[in-house]
Amino acid sequence: MSKAVLNIVTLNPWEKLKAFTDARIAIGRAGSSVPTSEMLKFQLEHARARDAVHLPLNPEVLVSELRECLQQEHKSFCPQALDLLPAGLSLSQQVLPSQAKDRGTYLQRPDLGRLLHVDAEKMLKDEFREREFDLSIVCVDGLSSVAIQKNTLPFLKELLTLMKVKNSTLTFAPLTVGLQGRVAIGDHVAESLNAKTVLVLVGERPGLSSPDSMGLYLTYGAKVGCHDAQRNCISNIRPGGLNYKEAASKAMYLIEESQRLKLSGVNLKERTETIDHTLTSSKSFLTEV
Repeated sequence: MSKAVLNIVTLNPWEKLKAFTDARIAIGRAGSSVPTSEMLKFQLEHARARDAVHLPLNPEVLVSELRECLQQEHKSFCPQALDLLPAGLSLSQQVLPSQAKDRGTYLQRPDLGRLLHVDAEKMLKDEFREREFDLSIVCVDGLSSVAIQKNTLPFLKELLTLMKVKNSTLTFAPLTVGLQGRVAIGDHVAESLNAKTVLVLVGERPGLSSPDSMGLYLTYGAKVGCHDAQRNCISNIRPGGLNYKEAASKAMYLIEESQRLKLSGVNLKERTETIDHTLTSSKSFLTEV
């Protein structure tokens, strides 16, 4: 059989650009069709994205990992780090369901995912009615439990280490985990805990190349009814996207500025500057041979 028959896939001349992006580019062709290998890859990535939406979060494992890490390495963090996971707080006081009773309801009724279950709201208000906090951190499964399970701990380690370096005096509310939740469930948690600011870590809508992307939303003066213009967002936090150290730096800037200016959202601009030294060369990868 000749080489012409064996080599039926025509490669795309932009093939080398795949080294710079996870986007589906330069997939080549087999006659007038997509190569079988690329079609199989697409189907696999699509399946992973669907699984990320439907796979339930394991809150027990998440809280256990966080508590073990902070207890073992607490000397590396700011003094208040352990306040995130008080030893006397039961799992039921940390894992808070939304008003969406199951995943199907959550996907069809976004409004229910924005509100705490009435029992969870009552528990928080009864337990913490006499307390006030500067910051509440809420981890929410959102549309990708994989993102929260995978990225929460390494991100918080970077953020808390940075707070220690900056000698932060913020008071933390106990960390909570929202199930079947949307971003706005953090507003309900913050209001119930009497927290000035809420930092919501949420699983973002999965892409074909990013089923594990975590988003971060900060809202000052959070309460039920806040709208998106009152929030600041940092997205695509994951090993293949915005790295944890850079995300923590941006989050710390927003937290400090929101406390200083007593606002968040469109009136608070994220002005941190980071330089990626791999892109400072005078040559462009588009022109390299």
